[in-house]
Amino acid sequence: MGTFPPFRGGISNFYQTLYEKLSYEHDVTAINFSLQYPNILFPGKSQYDNNLKSDINIERTINSINPISWKKTANKIIELEPDLIIFKYWIPFLAPSFRSIIKHTKKKISIKSLVICDNIIPHENRPFDKFLTKSFFKHIDHFIVMSKSVEKDLLFLFPDAKYIYTPHPLYDIFGKCNNKDKSKRYLQIHENKVILFFGLIRPYKGLDLLIEASKTLKEKLNNFKILVVGDCYENPEPYSKMINKNGLNDIFDMRFEFVPNDKVNIYFSAADVIVLPYKSATQSGIVPVAYHFDKPVIVTNVGGLSEIVQEGKTGYVVYPEPNEIADGILKYYNNLDKINFVENIKSYKDNFTWNKFIEKIERIFIQ
Repeated sequence: MGTFPPFRGGISNFYQTLYEKLSYEHDVTAINFSLQYPNILFPGKSQYDNNLKSDINIERTINSINPISWKKTANKIIELEPDLIIFKYWIPFLAPSFRSIIKHTKKKISIKSLVICDNIIPHENRPFDKFLTKSFFKHIDHFIVMSKSVEKDLLFLFPDAKYIYTPHPLYDIFGKCNNKDKSKRYLQIHENKVILFFGLIRPYKGLDLLIEASKTLKEKLNNFKILVVGDCYENPEPYSKMINKNGLNDIFDMRFEFVPNDKVNIYFSAADVIVLPYKSATQSGIVPVAYHFDKPVIVTNVGGLSEIVQEGKTGYVVYPEPNEIADGILKYYNNLDKINFVENIKSYKDNFTWNKFIEKIERIFIQ
């Protein structure tokens, strides 16, 4: 139960892949939102990608602000009589609808419930967030956390929670890595070195830190481009002004746009290294995408980002400060002749398969 196509983004990608992997051995039903966020509350350009194609039979019954739909959804689940219902949780705004659905369902049938936790305490705190989360979680039997940071948040709210820790699995829906030069030509990038910042742009993602770090990079690195790609969930003007003020226009390529799934591989194929200069985090879906394409990462030591990076082998972990971020990027380029990052990633990413993730879910069936 959660976000499926035609809704776009990482959570929809996750749920579609989870459905497909579970369906190999189990009978699975997908229950989607008819309305996820009212447009007035959504900061991006669109919630939808109508070009997304899915063979999944999806029931679109949940309206996040319509309690009548919550009862309708619960009745649908009661009719199906499943053994397990799976929620994905990332924002307390959805807690009332999820709480109502699971509470009504459990009154009528015996069913186990699982929440896969992206965020428990949001990046941008709001009043009543913890209250809403606790009101939903008290009806849940089991949890999956994908970082130690989220594990800590879960145990803070529910010290006796039954949970399993397993890292975020790698996405395999974005196709294969293309030829680097061909991808750069497609993107009209002529520089030899390409540094990629990819994903939704929000204050906590630290794009301003990367811009500050680029002043050092411009002095010490030659023939490079910083490619910034993602839908901007805030006013992009301050970033543009910051770049102009510091004379950095020649090294930045800013593309404030959503990238459909069938184009993601072009950007990652063109890049040498992926940078996540986050100021706060739980875990990230961007690192698994980078590893899928065998690309090293530079991440800050916030939340669970450092948990899935082998220092000096699959990337580098730095403090969320401009000089540190610049040093991490320079260290990567200076060590290219000494470290085979690609081979290290190919070996390391075996720890993040969907089969291992599904095995953790299946444990809940037999508990």
